[in-house]
Amino acid sequence: MSRRVVTTSNRLRHFVLVALLASLPIVALAADGLDWAYPVPPKPEPLDNLVLKQVPDSTRAYTQAQIDDPFEPPDWFPDEHPPMPQVVAQGSKPAVRACAQCHLPTGNGHPESSSLAGLPVPYLLRQMAVFKSGGRKGVRAATMITIAQGISDDDALAASQYFAALEPGIATQVTETDTVPKSYVGSGAMRFAEPGAEKEPIGNRIIVVPQDEARAKSRDPHSGFIDYVPVGSIARGEVLVTTGDGGKTIPCAICHGEALKGLGEVPSIAGRPPIYVVRQLNDMKTGARSGISMALMKAVVDKLTVEDMVAIAAYLGSRAP
Repeated sequence: MSRRVVTTSNRLRHFVLVALLASLPIVALAADGLDWAYPVPPKPEPLDNLVLKQVPDSTRAYTQAQIDDPFEPPDWFPDEHPPMPQVVAQGSKPAVRACAQCHLPTGNGHPESSSLAGLPVPYLLRQMAVFKSGGRKGVRAATMITIAQGISDDDALAASQYFAALEPGIATQVTETDTVPKSYVGSGAMRFAEPGAEKEPIGNRIIVVPQDEARAKSRDPHSGFIDYVPVGSIARGEVLVTTGDGGKTIPCAICHGEALKGLGEVPSIAGRPPIYVVRQLNDMKTGARSGISMALMKAVVDKLTVEDMVAIAAYLGSRAP
C-alpha cells in the first residue's frame, strides 16, 4: 500500500412522478460513480438524552440529543470564536436550523456540509439567494433550500459576516492510498470505518472517515477527518489546477488568486475539504448549481472527468487554507 499524507390520488401520483422525473438527471449523475460524494444518512434513531458526553480540553458536557439538536447545537469552545449571532447559535424555528449545527462554530464544517470560514460576505449572500431561488439543487441541497427560504435578510447578513470573519482551519488530512477502510454511512451523513479493520480498494473515490469517531459524533471542532484519495491524485491535481493541462480546464489562479485564497468576492479554494470540492464541481457540470457566477465556471468543468475532479479536490485539500 502506498500512502502520502498531505399516495393516494391520481393527481398526487402525477405530481410525485413529475417530481421524480425532474430530479432523475441529477440523482443519476450523483449515483453514477459519485454516490460516495453524496452520502445519504440512515433513518434516524432515538437519541440518548441521559449520558453526558465530553471532549478533550472542554469543560462543557452535552447528551447526544443535545449535540444533534438543530436549534441549539454544542459550542464546546466558546472562548475560541467571536460571539455567535442567534441565527448561527440557535437558528429560528421552525425552519431555520442553527448554522453551527452543520458548519460548526469554527465555520470549518463537516464532510457532509461545507466550510464557510473566511469566505467573502457577498459570496455567502449570493449563495443564500441562489438556494432561495432554486438555483442550487440536488441531493445535498434540500436542507439549505428550506433554510434560505425561511431566513430573514438580517439573519442571512449576520451569519455571513460571522463566518467571513473567521480564519479557516485545517479540518482534514489528505492521504494518498491504494486501499481504504471498509466503511458505512452513519448518523449525520458521516462515513465511519466498519468494525474489524477490513480494507478495500479505493478505486476512483474519496473516502472520508473521522480521525476520532466518538469526537466526530460529538461535533468536536478540534477533531478532524482523513480524506483518503487515490495514489497520484495530488500531483495530477496540481497540473490541472496550475496549468489547465493543455486546455482540459482553466488554471484556477486566474480567478481565485495565485495562492488560491480568493480575490475580492471570489472565494478561496485552498484547504477546502476534497469531498465537498468534488460535489461542487460535479454540481456545476450537471446543472445542479446555476446562476450568474456559474457562467464563469462552465468552461472550467465542461471537460472534467470524475478522475479529474477527484485529483483537483485532492490537490486543493492538500494546500494550506
